[in-house]
Amino acid sequence: MKILVTGFDPFGGEAINPAGEAVKALPDRIKGAEIHKLEIPTVFHKSSDKIREAVRDIQPDVILAVGQAGGRYEITPERVAINIDDARIPDNEGNQPIDVAIQEDGENAYFTKLPVKAMVTAMKEAGIPASVSNSAGTFVCNHIMYQVLYMIDKEFPNMTGGFVHVPFIPEQVTDKPGKPSMNLADMTKGLEAGIEAIVSQAGKGDIKEVGGAIH
Repeated sequence: MKILVTGFDPFGGEAINPAGEAVKALPDRIKGAEIHKLEIPTVFHKSSDKIREAVRDIQPDVILAVGQAGGRYEITPERVAINIDDARIPDNEGNQPIDVAIQEDGENAYFTKLPVKAMVTAMKEAGIPASVSNSAGTFVCNHIMYQVLYMIDKEFPNMTGGFVHVPFIPEQVTDKPGKPSMNLADMTKGLEAGIEAIVSQAGKGDIKEVGGAIH
């Protein structure tokens, strides 16, 4: 099995993006699967163009994109991506789409087929706080998750893909009182555990486990 794992470059005035750093620290093999790591720009559409190039070169079985969700306490595998770009801030090239469809011929939403509940369970068993998320936002993280799932729907039906959000790391919150953080080593450990679950559950679907939210 080949897994393409992507992480974004820094954005929003930050000097570092923990998603990119955590991905770089992953081992090259996890539970027998080849791990291919790729940094992508925090730029609408350009990010998906870079993934498409890598997919054609690597031909992975799985695409797992990772992004930063500052303010979250846990690592959060995402369940769904929606067909809308609504940027609160500009991306790294100054683009700020508001209420724009990502793909005119795409579904209103795509649900991941990655075993997000098994991933959360594996992360917790590794001692890392985790939960299923039902909103990837409307910035470049949701954009890239949607683009990956759209690509799979239209071109690569035998591939699976999804997205995981990670919190800030401690050095990012020294000027953000009250904001939670997670150290980079734990973040990488959690991602590795989640990838182990992806490999273990391949062809089996997800586990049946409570993972919903009231709000």
